[in-house]
Amino acid sequence: MLTSLSLIFLVGLSMGAICQRLKLPEIIGMLITGIVLGPYVLDLLDPSILSISADLRKMALIIILLKAGFSLDLNDLKKVGRPAILLSFVPASCEILGYILFAPMLLGITRIEAAVMGAVLGAVSPAVVVPRMVSYMENNYGTKKGIPQMIMAGASCDDIFVIVLFTTFLSMAQGGTANVMAFVNIPVSIILGILAGALAGYGLYLFFETAYAHKHYVRNSKKVIIVLGFAFLLVALETLLEGKVAVSGLLAVVSMACVLKMKSIAFVSKRLSDKFGKLWLAAEVMLFVLVGAAVDIRYTLNAGIAAVVMIFLALLFRAAGVLLCVIKTGLSWKEKLFCVISYSPKATVQAAIGSVPLAAGLACGKIVLSVAVMAIVITAPLGAFGMDATCQKFLHKERV
Repeated sequence: MLTSLSLIFLVGLSMGAICQRLKLPEIIGMLITGIVLGPYVLDLLDPSILSISADLRKMALIIILLKAGFSLDLNDLKKVGRPAILLSFVPASCEILGYILFAPMLLGITRIEAAVMGAVLGAVSPAVVVPRMVSYMENNYGTKKGIPQMIMAGASCDDIFVIVLFTTFLSMAQGGTANVMAFVNIPVSIILGILAGALAGYGLYLFFETAYAHKHYVRNSKKVIIVLGFAFLLVALETLLEGKVAVSGLLAVVSMACVLKMKSIAFVSKRLSDKFGKLWLAAEVMLFVLVGAAVDIRYTLNAGIAAVVMIFLALLFRAAGVLLCVIKTGLSWKEKLFCVISYSPKATVQAAIGSVPLAAGLACGKIVLSVAVMAIVITAPLGAFGMDATCQKFLHKERV
């Protein structure tokens, strides 16, 4: 395991640095590292690492979501409330519709199989999007109109909506029926997630303040460990209550960090944000290398040109959905185009659920996995590169 960890960090950082020198996003080098080191190419990673890969990826995502929460200004988010809510389900719905309409013609599958494929492919990747939005907020790009905040909030809820649709369509493809309660649970999980995180954040604030009042000052480094521990508990709560009450653990993490930021002294929340930013340097390498390792590159060869055409056609539907969400928001055409680019990357969700239809024994399982792998290989680098290339040109930098 130690050898595998050293390869992940050293080769991942090296490939990221090479891509940076080539004016490409570091994520591309990290994804390539994971694909090459993973079980489907050189097979140099220890099976024990791969067996806990999903948990390690979730831990890395929690770290960047905490960083995002400490960087998020709720007043800015209030300005863009309506489009942020629409972005959590309209673009994904439009993309799934694109698959339902065209996948049967292009890929020779049934409508319900096309719906399953659309649900696998419909989620944006918060792992690719959120770190960039945090960086743009810190550098004041687009913050006056709340563009990074809007995209980050929408991307965090988008996954919940798509995964609910995926489980529903998968059940229908296996001969089951649609579960209405699954759709009711979408707003319930969002609201309960925000409330659970807010309660945890307020409780931690009281704990830190009480300790300080009794002259038991908690160092910022220890605060980071305590906050991280509670974040892990909130995400674990989602799994614990599964089947009973729907709670979004990832939204709870962002909510907890937001409340802590609101209640704490400014320089304390800034210190915590900086420390989570440093943790993210290591977590980022782990996340994207392991996402790459989960990609079975052999399936890209099976996908063919029809799959590539389908992916880009579906992205056009997704772009139309994003543009619908930002109507009457006062954004310029450049800012709207930036939103479209930001909502294109696929990675984490596709790597997590792309193989589920195949494992479930569906006839479309192999083609769904092939298209999911192809989508990661195409859209994650393109989306990351597009955001990095356009943020300074398309977004206004607010002077502070």
